[in-house]
Amino acid sequence: MLVAKKVYTIQDNGQVTLPIEFRKKYGLKKGDAVVFKETEDGLVISPREALAMKLLDEIGDALKEKGITLDEMIESGRQIREEIYQEKYARKKPKNE
Repeated sequence: MLVAKKVYTIQDNGQVTLPIEFRKKYGLKKGDAVVFKETEDGLVISPREALAMKLLDEIGDALKEKGITLDEMIESGRQIREEIYQEKYARKKPKNE
């Protein structure tokens, strides 16, 4: 599929206006974050990665407010999964053992 290319001008302060058709297509609006990723072919702009990073930052901030580190949360999750596994799947010893 051949894609038409348009040329856009970088302004004095380094800004480029993202065309309306792309903003509509990807649901982007003023204040949304995007990620610039350098590839062999050039720069890729990704709104989805920015959203994921923003959500991870919010989770990190919420943990920090509660005084919990990410390592503590991960370890707690391991312990809970182990308890659930033991309750559901651990082989129970026969009564005559």
